[in-house]
Amino acid sequence: MVRTLLRQRKKTLSAADVTVSDRPTVRRAVTAAALGNTMEWFDFGVYAYLAGTIGKVFFPSSSPGAQVVSTFATFAAAFLVRPLGGLVFGPLGDRVGRQRVLAATMIMMAASTFAVGFLPSYASIGFAAPLLLLLCRLVQGFSTGGEYAGATTYIAEYAPDQRRGFLGSWLDFGTFVGYSLGSGLVTVLTLTLGADGLESWGWRIPFFVAGPLGLIGLYMRLKLEETPAFQQEAANEAAARGAGDGDGDTDPVEAARQSGKGRLREIFARHWQALLICMGLVLLYNVTNYMVTSYLPTFMTVTLGESDTTAQLLVLGTMLLVVVAITVVGRSSDRWGRRPLFMGGSIAMIVLAVPAFLLIREGGILLPAFGCVILGLLLVCFAGTAAATLPALFPTRLRYGALSIAYNLSVSVFGGTTPLFASFLVDKTGNTLVPAFYLMVAGLIGLVSTFFLYETAGRPLRGSGPMVETSDEARALVARSRTDAGRHARDVWLRLWHPLGGRGRGRTPRDKD
Repeated sequence: MVRTLLRQRKKTLSAADVTVSDRPTVRRAVTAAALGNTMEWFDFGVYAYLAGTIGKVFFPSSSPGAQVVSTFATFAAAFLVRPLGGLVFGPLGDRVGRQRVLAATMIMMAASTFAVGFLPSYASIGFAAPLLLLLCRLVQGFSTGGEYAGATTYIAEYAPDQRRGFLGSWLDFGTFVGYSLGSGLVTVLTLTLGADGLESWGWRIPFFVAGPLGLIGLYMRLKLEETPAFQQEAANEAAARGAGDGDGDTDPVEAARQSGKGRLREIFARHWQALLICMGLVLLYNVTNYMVTSYLPTFMTVTLGESDTTAQLLVLGTMLLVVVAITVVGRSSDRWGRRPLFMGGSIAMIVLAVPAFLLIREGGILLPAFGCVILGLLLVCFAGTAAATLPALFPTRLRYGALSIAYNLSVSVFGGTTPLFASFLVDKTGNTLVPAFYLMVAGLIGLVSTFFLYETAGRPLRGSGPMVETSDEARALVARSRTDAGRHARDVWLRLWHPLGGRGRGRTPRDKD
C-alpha cells in the first residue's frame, strides 16, 4: 500500500497532456511569423543603407557628420516608443490572443513604412519634412514593440520541444533576408541611378515596396489559428473564472489577476530575475545586430572613407553569411543546448571585437571582408538561438507581455541607440576602435546573463505540456513518464526502508514480522 501511494505522488503524463503538432500548421505559423520580421528588417536595411541620402534629403543644412547623427537620431527615436508598444501589445496578446495582435502590428508597420516613400523633402516644405519622417518612425517603433516578442512567442508555442531551436531560427532567418533584400535593393539603385538620382527620387522606391510585402504578410497572418498553448491557457482561465463561486460570477481576486495591471504587477514581482536575464541576452544580440547592420555601412563610408558600393557589398555579404548559417546554429542549439552557444559567443565577442575592427579599418576588400566575416559569425551565434531561448524564460499566461517588456526595454536603451552612440563617440573621440569597445562591453554583459540562464533545449515551455511531432513520440513519452514514476517510487521506497543504502541498520517490512 505504501508503495502504491508513493507511485501516485509522482505525477505521470497522460495522452491528453502531450500535444502532437501538425506539420503543415507549424510550417504556416513559422512562415507567417518570419514574414513579419522580413518586413520589419527590410525597412531597417533600407534606412541604414540610405542614412547618408536621407540625411541630405531631410537635414540638408547640416554638415555630413551632423546629417548622419540626425538621421540615426530619427532612427533611434523609433526605439524610444518601442517599450510603450510592448506595454500595450504584450499584455493584450496574453489576453486576446497572439494572432490578433500580430495582425494589427503588421498593418501598422507596413502602412507607416509605405508612407515614408510619399514624404516631401526639406526643400519642399522645410522643417515639417523631418517632423513627418519622425512621426512615421514613431508609428513604426510603436507597432514593432509587439512584433518580435509576439512572433517568437507564436513560433515557440507551435514548435515541438526537440526542434524549437531550429524552427525558431527561421524567424531571424526572415530578419536577415529582409535586411539583405532592403540593402540589396539600395545597392542596385545606387549602381544604376548614381548618387544624384538616388537623392532626387530613387530613395523612395524601397519604401514603396513595403506596401505589397505588408499585404502579403497580413493575409498570411489572418489565416493562422491561435497556438495550442494559448488555447489551453485560455480554457484553464475560463474554467477558473467559472468556478469563482457557485453561480458562475467572476471571482474579484481572479479578475484582478487576469487584468492588464494584474499581469504587469505579476511580471515585475515574480519574474524580475527572468526579465533581467532576458534583457542581458537581448542587449548582447541587438548591440551586435545593429552595430553590423545599421552602423557598419555608415562607419565604413563616412568614417573610413570607403566607397558606398564597397561598404554596401561587404555588409551585404556578411548578411548573406548569416542567412546561410542561421538555421544550422538553430539546429545545433537543439542538440548542444542554448547556454553553450550564448556562452561561447559572448567570450568570442570579448576576444575578437577589436581584431575584427582592426581588419575593417585596413581598407581595401580582403582584410575588411575577414573582419566582417568575424562579426557575422559572432552575430549568428546569438541570432540563431535567441528566438528559442527568450520565450522559454516565462510562463504561458505572461509570456507575450513579459517578453515584450524585457525585449523592448533592452532594445530601446541599448540596441536601437547603438548607431547613434557609436557615431557620436567616434565623432567626438576620433577613435575608430570605439565600436569594438562597445561590442566588448555587450559581450561581458551577455556572459554574465548566460551564467544565470537555465538550459531549456528539448524541454516543454513553462506553463505548457510537452509538444512532440508524431503520435508515436507521444506514446513513447507517456510510457517513459510512467517508467520514471515507477523508478522514483522504488527509489523512495528503498530510502525509506534502507536509509543507509543497505549498509546500516535500516529495517524492511519483513523485519517487522
